[in-house]
Amino acid sequence: MSKRLPFSLAASYAFRELRGGIKGFRIFLACLFLGVAAIAAVGSISAAIEQGLRNDGRNLLGGDIALNLVHRKASDAQLNWLQEKGKISLVREMRTMGKQAVEGGKRTLIELRAVDNVYPLYGDVILEPNITLSDALAKTDKGWGTILAPNLLRKLNLAVGDQIVVGNEHYEIRASLIKEPDLSTRAFTYGPTVMVFGESLEGTGLIQPGSMVRYDYRLALPIETDLKAFQEAITTTFPEAGWRIRSSEKAAPRISQFIDVLGMYLTLIGLATLLVGGVGIANAVKSFMDSKVGVVATLKCLGAPSRLIFQIYLIQILFLTLIGTITGLFAGASAPYIASAFAKDILGWEIAAQFYAEPLLLAAAFGFLTAFTFSIWSLSKAGKTSPARLFRDLTSPITGRPTPKAMLALSLSAILLALTAVTFASNPRIAGFFIVGAISTFAIYHCVGWLITKLTRFLPRATHPALRTAIANLHRPGAPTTSVILSMGLGLTVLVIVALLEGNVRQAVTQSLPEEAPGFYFIDIQPEQVEDFDKLVKSTAGVNELRRVPMMRGRITAVNGTPPSELEIPSEIKWVFRSDRGLTWSAEMPENTKLVDGNWWPEDYNGKPLVSLDQAVAKGLGLSIGDSLTINLLGRPIDVEIANLRKIDWGGLEINFVMVFSPGLMSKAPQTHIATVKALPDIEDALEIKVTDQFSNVSSIRVKEALEAATELLSHVALALSVIAVVALLAGTLVLGGAVAAGHRRRVYDSIVLKVLGASRKSLAATFFLEFGMLGLISAMVAVVIGAAASWAITIYILRLEFALLTEVVLFTPLLALLATLVCGYAGTWSALRQRPAALLRNE
Repeated sequence: MSKRLPFSLAASYAFRELRGGIKGFRIFLACLFLGVAAIAAVGSISAAIEQGLRNDGRNLLGGDIALNLVHRKASDAQLNWLQEKGKISLVREMRTMGKQAVEGGKRTLIELRAVDNVYPLYGDVILEPNITLSDALAKTDKGWGTILAPNLLRKLNLAVGDQIVVGNEHYEIRASLIKEPDLSTRAFTYGPTVMVFGESLEGTGLIQPGSMVRYDYRLALPIETDLKAFQEAITTTFPEAGWRIRSSEKAAPRISQFIDVLGMYLTLIGLATLLVGGVGIANAVKSFMDSKVGVVATLKCLGAPSRLIFQIYLIQILFLTLIGTITGLFAGASAPYIASAFAKDILGWEIAAQFYAEPLLLAAAFGFLTAFTFSIWSLSKAGKTSPARLFRDLTSPITGRPTPKAMLALSLSAILLALTAVTFASNPRIAGFFIVGAISTFAIYHCVGWLITKLTRFLPRATHPALRTAIANLHRPGAPTTSVILSMGLGLTVLVIVALLEGNVRQAVTQSLPEEAPGFYFIDIQPEQVEDFDKLVKSTAGVNELRRVPMMRGRITAVNGTPPSELEIPSEIKWVFRSDRGLTWSAEMPENTKLVDGNWWPEDYNGKPLVSLDQAVAKGLGLSIGDSLTINLLGRPIDVEIANLRKIDWGGLEINFVMVFSPGLMSKAPQTHIATVKALPDIEDALEIKVTDQFSNVSSIRVKEALEAATELLSHVALALSVIAVVALLAGTLVLGGAVAAGHRRRVYDSIVLKVLGASRKSLAATFFLEFGMLGLISAMVAVVIGAAASWAITIYILRLEFALLTEVVLFTPLLALLATLVCGYAGTWSALRQRPAALLRNE
């Protein structure tokens, strides 16, 4: 019983003292709330999106299983096997031009979807007016019918009842396409949807040898089918089929992967916010314990052991941590319900807004571990210090280290916090780098604060009294220099990292385009059209450059005889193996080619097939000159030898291919041509009309429109980053306020002593402004250096983009830091300046 009494007594004292309110813990609770809420919200929204994908997997995919082939149909043997297993629907997709049915009418790139009479296997197509899909697409005396996306109707100034020309076929517009059940999981689209019956494609003239057509076979299987086992059976039965297989259990693997990666980065930024708040927690606990000096000293004089005092205030900290964590979890748990209100318009499907325990438990763990880690130092020191030392604390701050047991507990808590971050991250390697970076950043700011306190002692004595006092305040005993720099610097560092990452990603897509980027891509040019196409384009006034190359489709089925499934492929080059890739051949070395190893083949080469490979892919696979690849070209495996390696600049928007083959066998394969054209902006419309009118099967892709489509997705990512950046900035401001509050008693004492000695309120205000202004500028400069270094590493080595040090971020950060420190410093010192000397002097 006696052993349990101290804890019971500690709990009794702790809750009795809390009856007086939580005034000293407002910043503590705010910091904890922000960090926990950020992590819980990101985790809950990610889980809601994933659950939404699983719930609507069949509808989103269009079947239980989807098999995708590019450039070629499934064989009769494959179709017969599939038909025995379930119901099949075939959707053919291709990019082409849609235009008004008048000469010289408006036109634009479209996604043509040719469906069969059983589409969709799952889900519903919603039309306006409300008619059946079969009626909308059927052939009547007015010809074939079609349905168009609403934005295409607006873009081409068309309405229901008008006609649209696709290839050589005129279609009657029967309805507006309000909803496609399988739109969200399709690959990145460049244009709005036009849906037709597959039987009408023959009249368009678009299906030519080598045309870029995607064949999507969707299967509806018996409900008891094991989809994973079915996928394995397909792969085993047709190992050389070369199709991309998806199941409704993972209807959108690329979307899921994107959400995982984005969620991981946002969670790490949320954790960084919580760690920034941890400094605020430490400041708040220190400030609270400073206010309890008299109470602690009295208890110790009455015989209270250090353990009891430690337990009293630890119980209070843990209880308040529980309050802050619960409120943060409540905010995080409500995030999916808030996000669901607008997520459907962005994602195309409904996220599953419900309660998700796992991300909330993870956020709670982070909250408790952070609060404990950053609180135990001050708690242990107060319990350890003698009564006489505590009574002298107002003029002689508590110094020393915590007890060995407290240091052990602190170390274990910090290690557990790091392990939790790494264990639950989708990419432990990146999470590990984050932990190392966070520890390094804490250490750097602590060292900077220590250096300032040491170096300012040796500065020449300033002649201006306010400046002289401000500099002295930076190194006097008990100065908050290190605390303020650490508090402000961490929040600013997170802000700089997020701002530079967002700016560099946005610049990579838009602002960093080459000045001479092509205006058009023309695709699906048939071999017999090449001569006339070149003549037409070159004869058009205002065309500056035409580049054209042959293109075919193929996929890597083996590397030095080993299939990709047995290789360890780095994540950054897995895209090369996911499906068929665009390939080309060339006798001459293409312009702007940078060989890094090997030599180009002679122009009259006619030997065994050779390939020029992207250097990054070769490095990722550990390949060198003389190694071999097996390429499945139209169902036929071809072994090729690596002749040279190239460095490819994908940012130039020129025609580039991972693999360029030697002439000979490749030049005889069915192929189309792709061309880029640089032209004056004022002739682009006329050129597009001339080309697509003469060659109805040729499609044009405007670079500007393609980038706008990519930027739309980027804007949603940027919004998420901006929200987290604001949270980080708010946490940093709160922490700074906590750092100022932690030194409030000392500042009151200093101001009163200086007033007694004749200092005016104006001179004291100037002193404090100079002090906090210097601390703010120093914090900003360090934050810019650390933030720029971290964002450079992430941009170069993780995002694989070029890095630019954005001037506006570099200039804005010091101004923001100066403003924040001055405002917080003024708010914290104004009450100190208003204190009358008599009250304090009577107590002394």
